[in-house]
Amino acid sequence: MFIQGDTVDDLLKKTFKEILDNGVEADPTKGKTKELSGVLLKLNNPLGRLSRTEGKGTIFSCLGELLWYLSGSNKLDQIQYYIKNYQKYSDDGVTVFGAYGPRLFGPEGQVSTIIRDLQNRSSTRKAVIQLFSSSDIKSPHKDTPCTCTLQFLIRDGKLSLYTTMRSNDAFKGLPHDIFAFTMLQELAARKIGVPIGEYGHYVTSLHLYIEDIDKVNRFQNEGWQEKVFMPPMPEGDQTGNVLRLLKHERRLRKYSRVDCKTHFDDYWNDLSTLLEVFAFIKCRDFAKLENIDRSIKNDELRSFATRKISLSQGNGV
Repeated sequence: MFIQGDTVDDLLKKTFKEILDNGVEADPTKGKTKELSGVLLKLNNPLGRLSRTEGKGTIFSCLGELLWYLSGSNKLDQIQYYIKNYQKYSDDGVTVFGAYGPRLFGPEGQVSTIIRDLQNRSSTRKAVIQLFSSSDIKSPHKDTPCTCTLQFLIRDGKLSLYTTMRSNDAFKGLPHDIFAFTMLQELAARKIGVPIGEYGHYVTSLHLYIEDIDKVNRFQNEGWQEKVFMPPMPEGDQTGNVLRLLKHERRLRKYSRVDCKTHFDDYWNDLSTLLEVFAFIKCRDFAKLENIDRSIKNDELRSFATRKISLSQGNGV
């Protein structure tokens, strides 16, 4: 089955409909599902990675998970700060065995190697990152990678990314995966110095858990959303900006501390401010939220902050 769209909301609406209408019931290890097998999703514009719906407008957890990857970490506390129930994926209550960060950016990380290969030979078909390996099934773990490979491919002067997954929760996992992987795609493209192409996402088992069907139906009933695109990253290698953002995120998460921002452009300053909004709500420091969203330059990113602040003040959470 092939499904394509310009934005993640386009893909989610079409995907949910196909699973609800044509999915078959399966009962794997984590609960009963409705499942489609062998599905290829295509996001025509990787900047369409943001969902503006009430049900899946999860930019804060998406951004937190991306930074967990970029930091090269497998620590549970870092991702649990953004996604509360992540402890169910930990074997020891401290780390997550299947974490992507060490496999992407740790001492044995593969990202730097594939970028170097693409810089040396742009036509290569070997720029493949392997996230799921044979060692992952030698002994039982609460979490093993759902993603098998990420293949970066330059054609027509543009960098496309093609992901293969053994399993994907269409409601909870898919929006996060598309966000994180297309951000990695754009970071790689900036490092190499080429524009981004398309994003392809192949899944062997694309499913919805039966327990989430009511939430999925509410999502579907929201109707089609206006197409929203994230602003493009600044030109050039963004390594320095990523490192500054990681440092800023760690200080917020560990100490709820805000140092002077060290970014020199609106794009990364806006992401820094989104992290501040989340941190201040998390520690219930509502005084610091006053007018903070107004400092976000991009209209779409500002709308996420404004809505988050409004919900937190309304619920007292």
